[in-house]
Amino acid sequence: MYLSRHEVRVNAVLLIYQTLMRDDDIRMLYAIAEESDLLTVTKAVRETVDGTLAHVGEIDGIIQQFSPSRVVARIPKLLLAILRVAVYEILYNDRVPDGVAVSEAMKIVREYSYFDEDARFVNGLLGAFVRSRTPDTESAQA
Repeated sequence: MYLSRHEVRVNAVLLIYQTLMRDDDIRMLYAIAEESDLLTVTKAVRETVDGTLAHVGEIDGIIQQFSPSRVVARIPKLLLAILRVAVYEILYNDRVPDGVAVSEAMKIVREYSYFDEDARFVNGLLGAFVRSRTPDTESAQA
């Protein structure tokens, strides 16, 4: 089955959200998702989820670094899942430009969250992270 990149991200976010809500192994969550037909688990979804989970310590460290007002444990689990996928894509998926990863994260926040402050939080955190990775062109010219 073909999924758009957006659909891959949404399914990955929802599976990562499930890992935050349940103690089940990801393989068990894949099986439950496939049996229930509520989520689609394709190779691309598995690559995104497995890659995100493989680097979760580093990713959470980055989220903490750019979240001065909230510790990771206090970030709502849905937002944490969205942030984890976006940071994973920024760091490890060279096919996805940073701006696209941020834009897609914002689209998912708007689809699944009821609070404007959630969108501001995610956008601010990811924006600060992306800016920290971009060399300052003015100081490079000096």
